[in-house]
Amino acid sequence: DIPSQLDDLPPTMLKKDYANLPVINSVDDVVKRLLSLEMANQKEKMKIKMQQLVDKVRRSPSDNGSFEVQGNFSLFSPVAVLTAKIRMFEEHLQRHPKDKSNKRQMLMAMDKRRKLLGYLRRVRYSTFENTCQQLDIHYSPPPAYKRRITKRWLVKKAFCIKVFEEKKKLKAAERLKQRRAGRERAGAVQGQQGQEQKGTVP
Repeated sequence: DIPSQLDDLPPTMLKKDYANLPVINSVDDVVKRLLSLEMANQKEKMKIKMQQLVDKVRRSPSDNGSFEVQGNFSLFSPVAVLTAKIRMFEEHLQRHPKDKSNKRQMLMAMDKRRKLLGYLRRVRYSTFENTCQQLDIHYSPPPAYKRRITKRWLVKKAFCIKVFEEKKKLKAAERLKQRRAGRERAGAVQGQQGQEQKGTVP
């Protein structure tokens, strides 16, 4: 038997939709059993597990909008919910290792969670540490990108540098040409003004 994250949920616990109803105390045992996790499917059990993980990282009972619970961006799912989904995919892939669709979804969820945790690590490190500790996540930052140096890359780099230097020379020659033309124009204007002044002097 493969251990599951849902094993610690007691079968007598009520489903999420019926847990807070005031009428539930007055119903008989048969109805309670029907509404408990003993008769629930995996989707309903996952709702309870996600709620438990969210409660672990929640800052206060009324907190529904913090980053570790809800996420600052609508495109990202919360860290706690993503953790529950990733563990569910891992359990499924242990039973069905050739299921490529679920493996792809798990890798996408892991990538989203890594981005969220990386942002939380940069912005609020104490909350990041607490979230990783409560959810039992081992975060490792992504390695720095290093280009493998090949002969083709070296030739391309040398060619780009050569082109850059040639372009620099052409631009310098063009600037020099423009300066000379400007000086000549300025000299011609000054000479014309000097002649006009000589013609006006009695």
